[in-house]
Amino acid sequence: MAVRRRAVAVALGLLLFAGPGAAGCAVREDAAPGGALRAAVDRRAAELRDRDLAGVPLGSWSYRITQVRRDGGRATVRAELGYRVAGYDSGPVTGERTLELAERDGHWHVTSDRPAPGAPQQLWDQGEVDAVRGARSLVLGAGQDPARLRAVAAAADRAVPAVSDAWPERWARRVVVVVPPSLEAMGALLGAPAAGYRGVAAVTTGETGGGPDAPADRVIVNPEAYPVLGEFGQDMVLTHETTHVATRAHTSAATPMWLSEGFADWVAYRGSGRTPAQAAPELREAVRAGGPPAGLPSDEDFAFSGDPAALARAYEGGWLACALIADRWGEAELRAFYRAVGAHGTRDGAVEKALHDVLGTTPDAFTAQWRGYLRGRLG
Repeated sequence: MAVRRRAVAVALGLLLFAGPGAAGCAVREDAAPGGALRAAVDRRAAELRDRDLAGVPLGSWSYRITQVRRDGGRATVRAELGYRVAGYDSGPVTGERTLELAERDGHWHVTSDRPAPGAPQQLWDQGEVDAVRGARSLVLGAGQDPARLRAVAAAADRAVPAVSDAWPERWARRVVVVVPPSLEAMGALLGAPAAGYRGVAAVTTGETGGGPDAPADRVIVNPEAYPVLGEFGQDMVLTHETTHVATRAHTSAATPMWLSEGFADWVAYRGSGRTPAQAAPELREAVRAGGPPAGLPSDEDFAFSGDPAALARAYEGGWLACALIADRWGEAELRAFYRAVGAHGTRDGAVEKALHDVLGTTPDAFTAQWRGYLRGRLG
């Protein structure tokens, strides 16, 4: 997995994560297709699209202008960037950018390219970017030791086949992993306060329920929390996050967190040999102290900003709910249940219908079985 140095200035941009786009604004005539400013922005997009930046082939790169402000021979353009990495992205990565242009010799030229006000950063905004190609992964890092990026790529390469074995549905079977230079930089990529991710080893970005043109997924690694894990922990984290990438098309607003996070943990622990008592220490302690929870974890229980022990119990409870389905109904039925919930589209009645149609049970009966499962495995 050779490491290739990005040799292009920060403004050229290359890769990674971009947050959701802002609403479009009314534009002046210069923003219309065919205008001189539009032509300059298009030239820049074509130049970037045709370059092999840091060894990363760009399948597409474009700007959709949403606002133009001119002041004589200078202009400020707000635009939505959309790009794909060839061989990895089925949908575009998007982000709001501000481009500065200057007029010289009768032609407009882009002089800078930065995040729009309030928009998340791109990785290249945070410094020089290195890229490591794995057999099934692409790891992009800023301010990182190339050896660390190679280790991340090796873990991602192990994660992809593990996920494919547990989820033999159609998906890209490749993953893009981003390693920012710091926790603060991670927050800037996500457009959120960094403190909320302090103890989180990695997260996955993307749009649930998207089709082939939905924004591409990125796994973003916390450069402070991930390295302190052992090899097993790192493999589990990347397998968990890669599961989110693989199941994205079948995850929707109807999918509760206990199912999406529990399924990802089930895939990560599958075949590991870890017992529930070993893998669910917080929930084990709670069950032994006061019995199993009254109900399955709520979405609110998965908030990063809450009590770490309560967050751990939520993940452990979701995992054991999925393990229950796999043990009692079978792995194929667990996958079918996941797909059925996501296909419902809305939260109302989705789990109840999937429990009835796929597992032949009811929410009350399933909850009772889950509580008994916790007693048997953890009590």
